[in-house]
Amino acid sequence: MVYNPQKIERKWQRVWEEAGIFKTSDKIKGKKNFYHLVMFPYPSGDLHIGHWYNFAPADVYARFKRMQGFNVMSPIGFDAFGLPAENAAIKHGIHPKTWTYKNIERMRKQLKSMGTIYDWQREIITCDPDYYKWTQWLFLQFYKAGLAYRAKVPANWCPSCKTILANEQVIEGKCERCDSDVLQKEIEQWLFKITDYAEKLLKDLDKLDWPERTKTMQKNWIGKSEGYEIKFSSIPVFTTRLDTIFGCTYLVLAPENPIIEKLKNKITNYQEVKRYIEKSKKKTERERLSEAKEKTGVEIKGVKAINPANGEKIPIWMADYVLIGYGTGAIMAVPDRDERDMEFAKKYNLPIKKTRLVDSKKIAKKVKGKKITNYKLRDWVISRQRYWGVPIPMVKCQKCGWVPVREKDLPVLLPTLKDFRPTGKGKSPLAKSKKFVQTKCPKCKELAERETDTMDTFVCSSWYYLRYTDPKNKKKFADPKKLKAWLPVDMYIGGAEHTVMHLLYARFFTKALQKLGILDFSEPFLRLRHQGIILGPDGQKMSKSRGNVIDPDIQVKKYGADAVRMYLCFMGPYDQGGPWQPRGIVGIARFLDKIFNFQFSIFNDQNSKLKKLLHRTIKKVTEDIENFRFNTAISALMILVNEMQKQKGLEPEVRPTLLKLLAPFAPHFAEELWSSFAKASEDKHFDIKNSVHNQKWPKYNPKLIKEEMITLIIQVNGKVRAKTETEAGISKEKAKELALSCEKVRKWTEGKKIKKIIFVPDKLINIVI
Repeated sequence: MVYNPQKIERKWQRVWEEAGIFKTSDKIKGKKNFYHLVMFPYPSGDLHIGHWYNFAPADVYARFKRMQGFNVMSPIGFDAFGLPAENAAIKHGIHPKTWTYKNIERMRKQLKSMGTIYDWQREIITCDPDYYKWTQWLFLQFYKAGLAYRAKVPANWCPSCKTILANEQVIEGKCERCDSDVLQKEIEQWLFKITDYAEKLLKDLDKLDWPERTKTMQKNWIGKSEGYEIKFSSIPVFTTRLDTIFGCTYLVLAPENPIIEKLKNKITNYQEVKRYIEKSKKKTERERLSEAKEKTGVEIKGVKAINPANGEKIPIWMADYVLIGYGTGAIMAVPDRDERDMEFAKKYNLPIKKTRLVDSKKIAKKVKGKKITNYKLRDWVISRQRYWGVPIPMVKCQKCGWVPVREKDLPVLLPTLKDFRPTGKGKSPLAKSKKFVQTKCPKCKELAERETDTMDTFVCSSWYYLRYTDPKNKKKFADPKKLKAWLPVDMYIGGAEHTVMHLLYARFFTKALQKLGILDFSEPFLRLRHQGIILGPDGQKMSKSRGNVIDPDIQVKKYGADAVRMYLCFMGPYDQGGPWQPRGIVGIARFLDKIFNFQFSIFNDQNSKLKKLLHRTIKKVTEDIENFRFNTAISALMILVNEMQKQKGLEPEVRPTLLKLLAPFAPHFAEELWSSFAKASEDKHFDIKNSVHNQKWPKYNPKLIKEEMITLIIQVNGKVRAKTETEAGISKEKAKELALSCEKVRKWTEGKKIKKIIFVPDKLINIVI
């Protein structure tokens, strides 16, 4: 037989769609619900190989859980609002809505060509009024609860995108979208009070089965520190090291500290101080905190502070590495105990004292210090001065002030503007539309104006996982019974780049909605896994200028979707990625072709070597898929197939079991062989009950693998960190790979240099770092 993947794949995609095999019911008797979710894509117009790497191996896991007997919901949608669509529309001279929906149509076809089990009846598109009506409704719930408020705060302004950016969207002083230098600008805007949940966001991370690195990044971003607030003269200072107070030789204030204005008449160099304040306004927060940049400052002359511990008069300085938003906006400098303070003291020739440490509690009592907790986390600025986003449902009335739109009047529709380009004056393009702006106050019915800013697109993605449970509901954002049936998400898969944005915001939303009585759980995603990054064949990041971009559509035309899926799973550890190897996908295509053209006869031998290998393979593949070790699962299947080739005949259970094990990886291929094996009809009346994807996942016989398995002890620097079942006779190299892929072990080895590996065969492996 000639294996024609393109023909086979088209056939089974059509059959599955017509039969509705992957449509999800909220309840199936005898099956436990399992919510499997991939981060939904932005409709850029084409699925690139990175999308495939997120979606295809993730689909393997979803299919696996379904065959294990779970009622799996695996939905998909499009994160459709935001700057990229608007900028692309400006560039191509078309409306963002036209651009977005055209791209969605194309990407929908591409996603289906992958052979995924997405339940398309649950599709959501965040720029649909039926969706953003509820984004606006959620804003109103936050506003009523005091979690949404308006304030004039320093913000990150991108002069190219002509909009405000959240702190999380500024990478090393540059806009994450266009790489332009970001400026600081004071502007009135809407914020969400995420800081109210700082402690809960921090504590609840320990409950989650997430990569340790991701949890650590969130912990660092929230930035909890416990210390004391004390007064040096009239200046409140926060310190986490009160025990070093006797080594304090100067104070440092943030340029925005309001105490400077109060001391104005006493400051003898006020013009110099004022110039420094203006200069610091041009720097982003990240620039100010950068370790790489030399610290700058200016002395505030004419005033001194008194150290409350010893009564000494000390100079007061101002420096932009101190932030007003953290602590009190003033620090006590102890050069002997702090590298940054030492560097600053040496630069400006300030005194350095040998520090004697004292008991913090005793000294706190003496200096009347107050114990407090601080967080680096800032409230989330959600206002954007751009067109393509969700209109903020607020009205400004001269008489009543800011008034929320009535819930019955939602959605506040985004008007179709001909000129949607940014104004560059700190105002949204919506301000150009009198028809949109002019309205009546919901309270007093007098003439009023709508808010013209739109919401940060991350607001849309902070709750989308809830809407999938009930996407067509016009009366509620989701039915509580449906929410209860599916949530929280059992497995969430997506990029690590969203650690301090989407993932943090979604957790905040869930906790806020729980407090408001809308949800009955506090965490959105119980388990989280990240995919790595696929590089070009040259080992470099893919880019058109380098000419190393891999087009998945071309690969599918050449080798078929199943081969692309399997190669993506096989190319390396899923969370690491690696370079695309053209030889690798050729090898996978040959592997499938080999299975497709197997010639064999049936025989019975209950103790055959092949039967034992089959059961070891079932165990290995099951455990590997469960732990996202897709590459080693495929290796095990290859070993099994090679052994099958050596045999003159096969035990009856070998072939159907192999096809079940292959089904999550190569769904079309497995279905084709299964249908011929089961002698099922190949016409449009295909009996769905016969599908390989409706079969039970194979179970291994413990008696047949017992003597072949050992418990491998995994140590890091001589301490036991994990134990794992593996095959007897495992090599040192395979044992090392297994150990380093273990989540419990990676917690201790990530980012560390491995000095040597000590391996005792069939007993233990010790990683020395």
